[in-house]
Amino acid sequence: MASVELAGVSKRFGAIRAVDNVSLSIGEGEFFALLGPSGCGKTTMLNIVSGLVTPSHGTVKFDGVGVTKKSPQERNIAQVFQFPVIYDTMTVAENLAFPLRNRGVAPDKIKHRVGAIAEMLEMSGQLNMRAAGLAADAKQKISLGRGLVREDVSAVLFDEPLTVIDPHLKWQLRRKLKQIHHELKLTLIYVTHDQVEALTFADQVVVMTRGRAVQIGTASDLFERPAPTFVGNFIGSPGMNLLPAKAQGDGIAVGGHVLRGHANTALATAGDFTLGIRPEYVRLAQAGASDALPAKVQKAQDIGTYWLITASSGDAVIRARLSPDAKPPAVGDDVWLNVLSSHTCFYKNEELIA
Repeated sequence: MASVELAGVSKRFGAIRAVDNVSLSIGEGEFFALLGPSGCGKTTMLNIVSGLVTPSHGTVKFDGVGVTKKSPQERNIAQVFQFPVIYDTMTVAENLAFPLRNRGVAPDKIKHRVGAIAEMLEMSGQLNMRAAGLAADAKQKISLGRGLVREDVSAVLFDEPLTVIDPHLKWQLRRKLKQIHHELKLTLIYVTHDQVEALTFADQVVVMTRGRAVQIGTASDLFERPAPTFVGNFIGSPGMNLLPAKAQGDGIAVGGHVLRGHANTALATAGDFTLGIRPEYVRLAQAGASDALPAKVQKAQDIGTYWLITASSGDAVIRARLSPDAKPPAVGDDVWLNVLSSHTCFYKNEELIA
């Protein structure tokens, strides 16, 4: 396994900047996820790491050695794509063994390695079956296994490999990938648009938009302190409440109401800014509470594990996730919502200031 470093990497396709000045350092044996909406540049960045795409600017290093102009073969990587890339005429065992046979690995070692990977993927009972007769999700498991079977690769790269997997099997494979990473200590880079995938098993998540890496951090970092408002809105279900605000005396004015109890020097000089709080941290408050906003309930949805309340306060819309055991307010009710706590974030020009 190798460490991977990108420094000032950009990639243009004509007038389109697919990757825009990205710098990233992935330690040996770390599990990184590249997360973002479709078209944000995450697959292009993965292909720059693999050598399938050459950057317009910047450098790529493996273990401190420049590989920017080297081919995928010279970089010694394994890559798993969105759709299965296997040989239908071969058995499961032959597909898994193919990358090892190509490199002249001894037959006894091939057998041992194929058996170990098949067991990890719960495919031991299918080793002698031809790939052509398997379902799409089983074929993709073979692709995953082919990417993981070699022990000598610098890194293993995944490009949305669970897209074709049935939803009820996805959680099993997420758990398996986390387990495999823990056991094999592989350097893994995983592209996905699914925040659940990224946040549940990656050591670090790189959130991308418009070709830029806008925040790199753990799941907790991204959820608790999103650096730009984009991350606050993109991460979470639903995303962060973002309310226009400004400092007023020793309080914060949101719409026509002043919140008390959060004096902050950075806010006092910020002029207009944005108050951000996740629905998970919005609470019902007593009428007239100094740190709460008056609001009128527009929707009350029973999601099963929680109630999702949507309310309006002036021109602002606020969503709150309440306990399933709580008695939710009814549509049309007047409520007070606490939006100031240790979890509240403040933004100026879409960037975190406090």
